[in-house]
Amino acid sequence: MSKYTMAQIVALTGIKAHTLRKWETRYNFLDPERTDTNIRYYSDNQLKKLLNIAVLTRNGYRISKIDKMTDDEIHKTISDGITEGNYEDEISALVISMLDMDEVSFNDVLRTQIVKKGLLATVTELVYPFLNQVGVLWGINKVMPAQEHFISNLIKRKMFASIDVLAYPPKGAPSILMFLTEDEYHEIALLLAYYIAREMGWNVYYLGQDVPTENIKQVIKKVKPNLMLSMFVTPTEQPAKVKVEAILEQGDVPLLISGNPTNLEGIMDDKRIIYLSHPNDLIKNLKVIKPA
Repeated sequence: MSKYTMAQIVALTGIKAHTLRKWETRYNFLDPERTDTNIRYYSDNQLKKLLNIAVLTRNGYRISKIDKMTDDEIHKTISDGITEGNYEDEISALVISMLDMDEVSFNDVLRTQIVKKGLLATVTELVYPFLNQVGVLWGINKVMPAQEHFISNLIKRKMFASIDVLAYPPKGAPSILMFLTEDEYHEIALLLAYYIAREMGWNVYYLGQDVPTENIKQVIKKVKPNLMLSMFVTPTEQPAKVKVEAILEQGDVPLLISGNPTNLEGIMDDKRIIYLSHPNDLIKNLKVIKPA
């Protein structure tokens, strides 16, 4: 069983510390454990319950009413109303689904939002903030690698499914080559780029993650892309600048890059590349070359 400090609970739920203390003295639903030195800590179950309570309070439920609800009633109330909530509510629901490794609940939230808002808005406004929450949990050792991989693969499956239903590009459409270099495995942002380009009528050659740089030249020669796109998210032993230089040597094709700015020092000012800070930057650049 994991243990969470009050500061960690505040960061994960958005509930202020003084509110937690007030609830603890006035209501029965919150009873944190204490260390030998009288410092509060919270369990996994208490975290999940507080995430649910945060959803209810954001949606106008009085805490005095929530205090009288059973766990099943809280869960049912949220399940019945989550599709009408806001992204804070959905993020909380995704976190709970991840901690429980509940594929059905996780997919329900993602599917509903994709239908309502589309894949682009769902990924940028829901999935990315959710993954930031996962990063908080990862940083305090509250997420198993298995949980993170489980959820990442669910997200990728949804994204591939959304890509598969798009129409194939017409003959003569411009093409873009997408890949992650060696030791880069965070594929969700690249999949979003894949979706955007295909939706805009581009032909996408998608190589995925951990692609050896020396293979790029062979692919360029074969498919003759109009653009290339790669992303640098993970700090690696080999600097991103070295990888970018190696990519540019493979052929005279404009290179779009994105990723953590701290990984891209000394790169973003290079006139041979175009830095993308947001998916909208990709859309703007793809519009420059219009599909046939």
